[in-house]
Amino acid sequence: WNEPSMVMKCLDAGAYGIICPMVNTKEECESFVSACRYAPRWNRSFGPVRARIYGGDDYFLHANDTLLNFAMIETSEAVDNLDKILSVEELDAVYVGPSDLAVTMGYVPFTYEKEVEDCIKHIVETCKKYNIKAGIHCPDGKTVKERFDIGYDLGTISADAALLTQASKREIADAKK
Repeated sequence: WNEPSMVMKCLDAGAYGIICPMVNTKEECESFVSACRYAPRWNRSFGPVRARIYGGDDYFLHANDTLLNFAMIETSEAVDNLDKILSVEELDAVYVGPSDLAVTMGYVPFTYEKEVEDCIKHIVETCKKYNIKAGIHCPDGKTVKERFDIGYDLGTISADAALLTQASKREIADAKK
């Protein structure tokens, strides 16, 4: 969540990137990004006990340049503020949550109405203008390919529980034959 102390604790624990949900305004994005970068660039506090195990004793010297931060764009409010969010210095990427986005636009999750699809395209096009990487959650590999074709840089395929459920159903159906 966009809670600076939680972001810093995750980074101190050794995470090399953070995806922050519900970033709806420039100010919220600045709060998030500032928790990911040490001074003088932003205001992350120093305490990477576990991160130094992964990143080495010189972790502090390169952390600002190696950690990735993704602001989640998952509401119509965030889309309305997209240019301002993307203008935040040192924002690395956005990650689109299409189901939450659809819900805030008045649609049912997992349905890709034309208005939602147009919004998904608008987000990646705007990211390209700002040279910000764009990622998106997808229900399957086919959709990831479609998102890559329109310019997305990263696509996640479903979720572990959903994939396990699909595979289990498929295997049970085969066993019943």
